[in-house]
Amino acid sequence: MTRIFFSFFLLCGFIMAGCCLNISPVRAAEAPIQIEADHMSSTEKSNTVLFTGNVDAKQKDVRIRSNEMTIYYTPPGKSAGKKETKTSQQVEKLICTGNVEVSKKEWLGTSNRMIYLAKERQVILIDNAKAYQGQNMVSGEKIIYYLDEGRSEVVGKRTSATVGGANQKENKPSRVNMTIIQK
Repeated sequence: MTRIFFSFFLLCGFIMAGCCLNISPVRAAEAPIQIEADHMSSTEKSNTVLFTGNVDAKQKDVRIRSNEMTIYYTPPGKSAGKKETKTSQQVEKLICTGNVEVSKKEWLGTSNRMIYLAKERQVILIDNAKAYQGQNMVSGEKIIYYLDEGRSEVVGKRTSATVGGANQKENKPSRVNMTIIQK
């Protein structure tokens, strides 16, 4: 199957029929995003682009892989408070589903679902969320990774569990789990 390879800069030009994405290479957040997938479809009305099948996206030192990725971008002229031309557009968020892997240098996060908030530069891993740094691993209900700060937060949640018998229910919190390998 022929794979589709796009530089985000070229992709936006194709999708918006000639509109330009005004990107300054000053910050990592503004660097071009390159996306490779088996299939792509865009919907101008909802300002979205859907990539499916072996999605592999890169922006500087951040890499995201998943089964499916939806990019939500600003409509023309609404450029997140910046003075730019009417045709400039910015990525607002990404939503990835299925076999999600996010990596930045030595940090690797995995989950079944991921939300990336562009303005905040946050990766939110949900549903079987795990993060690895070297041989160390932490897991929880949700992991929030702050790309610019290189830090993460791991959150557990309250769950209902049956303890002791069919008629005895007890609410127990799920816990954040971490494994540290010492040499």
